[in-house]
Amino acid sequence: MDIKSFLYPKNEVSYLTTSSNMKEAMDKLEASHYTAIPILDDHGLYFGTLSEGDLLWKLKATPGLSFDTMHEIPVTSIKKRLKVECVAINADLDDMLALAADQNFVPVVDADRVFLGIIRRKDIIAYYTRNIVD
Repeated sequence: MDIKSFLYPKNEVSYLTTSSNMKEAMDKLEASHYTAIPILDDHGLYFGTLSEGDLLWKLKATPGLSFDTMHEIPVTSIKKRLKVECVAINADLDDMLALAADQNFVPVVDADRVFLGIIRRKDIIAYYTRNIVD
């Protein structure tokens, strides 16, 4: 069993780019039903993860910001309260499992940090639940 076995590929994952704004982030989170979403740069490299909480804190901390003006706020300017770590596709399974214990999903990258997809904690739990032997 390796990390590739759990990969939910990029073409099936909702994500933002560093050129996205707060309104786009809200819309993508709503459409995807995610509570957090990966951010990629213009070269497809993993940049970070934005959460619903990050958006709420930004809204609270920015006087005059409203749903009508969110399009003016770049996602790169929004403080990320949690650092969501990524894992290399060729890393040990134990490295991925350690991250999944603290994150809803683990972004997966190649050796050049190009985003390949995610590993969802629910898929890990489902796998181990199906394969637990008494």
